[in-house]
Amino acid sequence: QVHLIESGGGSVQAGGSLRLSCAVSGRTLSGYGAGWFRQAPGKEREFVGAINWSGASTLYSNSVKGRFTISRDNAKNTVYLQMNSLKPEDTAVYYCAAPRGRQWTPELTERSAYEYWGQGTQVTVSS
Repeated sequence: QVHLIESGGGSVQAGGSLRLSCAVSGRTLSGYGAGWFRQAPGKEREFVGAINWSGASTLYSNSVKGRFTISRDNAKNTVYLQMNSLKPEDTAVYYCAAPRGRQWTPELTERSAYEYWGQGTQVTVSS
């Protein structure tokens, strides 16, 4: 069984930064990409970004591009989401996810591409 545990959420003022971590157990991250999603109250869970197995390729939603950065440490089986220049509209529960397959495809922007999900961590940005 694969488990993903997010940490690093919290409350921050607009313009601030947070770094989320996602520790993966039960499966080595090597060879697999990883994704981050978020869900605000009353809204659908939306794609934030994804990273391929080596870290050489990333995808981001337009809403976070240039402000958020995904990275990974395969030796630690951990994926990170560095969030800078945070805005109130970034307030949401953030989830990391592990995909079903090893391919690096644009489908990794879709929830259906992911098989395992973490429990989420709350990020609150005040104005």
